Amino acid sequence: MTPAEMQFQTESSTEQKSQRPLVAIIGGGVSGAGVAYHLLKLAGNDTPDIVVFEPRPMLGRGLAYDTVDPAHRINVPAAKMSLQPDDVEEFQRWIEANNAVRDDPEAVRENGQLFPRRRVFGDYVGSLLQPFLKSGAITHRRATVTAIRRKHDGWVIFDDKGGLTEADIVAVATSHPPPMAPGRLAATLGNHPRFIGDTTKPGSLEVVRPQDRVLVIGNGLTAADVIASLARNGHEGPVVAISRRGLRSRGHAAAPQEPFGDFIADPASSAVALLRKIRLTIRQAAEQGLSWHAVIDQVRSQGHDLWRTLPVAERRRVVRYLRPYWDVHRFRIAPQVEAVLDAAIEAGRLKVLAGSVADAKVEGETIRVMLQPRRAGEKMERTFDAVVVTTGPAHGGILQTQPCLGELGREGYLVLDPTGLGLACSERSEAIGANGQVIPSLLISGPLARGTFGELMGLPQITEHTVFVAREIAEKLKEAATR
Repeated sequence: MTPAEMQFQTESSTEQKSQRPLVAIIGGGVSGAGVAYHLLKLAGNDTPDIVVFEPRPMLGRGLAYDTVDPAHRINVPAAKMSLQPDDVEEFQRWIEANNAVRDDPEAVRENGQLFPRRRVFGDYVGSLLQPFLKSGAITHRRATVTAIRRKHDGWVIFDDKGGLTEADIVAVATSHPPPMAPGRLAATLGNHPRFIGDTTKPGSLEVVRPQDRVLVIGNGLTAADVIASLARNGHEGPVVAISRRGLRSRGHAAAPQEPFGDFIADPASSAVALLRKIRLTIRQAAEQGLSWHAVIDQVRSQGHDLWRTLPVAERRRVVRYLRPYWDVHRFRIAPQVEAVLDAAIEAGRLKVLAGSVADAKVEGETIRVMLQPRRAGEKMERTFDAVVVTTGPAHGGILQTQPCLGELGREGYLVLDPTGLGLACSERSEAIGANGQVIPSLLISGPLARGTFGELMGLPQITEHTVFVAREIAEKLKEAATR
């Protein structure tokens, strides 16, 4: 227990509480920084004190946009990315005004679309927040939250710098937990110098040598980033990428297309009906010369309304059976990354397999892995020099991997969403506790609210949700002021 926590148990806070309400935002990536930014725009003259807890030196980057790896690029054209949902081209204009890709000639594609490095988007978000940080309208607390405790109608937040902050409203805007190695893999390979269980750690791929035989477990966006990063680092050895279905993330359409179809006028009430409707609409789009991209874009844009019509049991079926197919079509890789993967496959250096890892053992400096191909009885034994886990977030570990959220879970203020995608919350993004009670002063922003809101992983939907959460907070503050 920290000194601040001990003090809290014995006496009231010695910090002076502001006369204005205080909103604490846990996490300073796009989900948290966006809430702070839009709350200031919505609150007008009655602005609350806003404190954003984020250990990184700059708000707006978060895990996604803090990377310095030049191979990591945004996977949505810059003209469709913005912190302002009603001004989707703001980021592209910012790039042009700041000449932000002057040292990156690969950013501009043949069709004119821009796919800059991911860090550039973090720079853009940070620039929007900078005036508010300078004026003191937003306080950036460079610390990690260690505990959140209920106190009367508000909350007390403890951090690893010894701070104690009293808040009227808390918005949880942290990221998903890191991936989890399948089965006994972590226990078996955990001490091997080239077993990489978490690629989000800076420099994690530097241990891979140029000629190493590499096994990548997973085939989504993270796997694509890893393979592109290895290639940029000079890796020339063979790579095997394995996932349960062997589905590889798709690329973008050759030319921009408007979303096609309508999925909410007569919404599907089951996972099977939804799948049939998507397939039918793709065929209709093809008759008009459009690719499947336009249809998936429409499903994404109507995702919240579509998701709301599905019963929880059907949402679970979507997650269990359809999510892998949705992910590889929805979360597309940047053209630059797609080109690297295509070249590696054509050269025979990259093989994409459908299957799973049955067993693994360390033999000296090498790793012997038993692979179980999908729909095949016989296993395959292969030798690798490095193993990289890219299976995506371990959604079920949200409360275990983030101590402050885990404590809120033990106290009954947070539970996992029944779909297994995040934290349970209401249609107002308010946390739902263990007894089903809605907690109005504890809100969930961003991907952790995905179980309720559906499509909350793509940047356009995340920024829309930050506006929604900011509006909810502004309304709660207004209601409290009139009591």
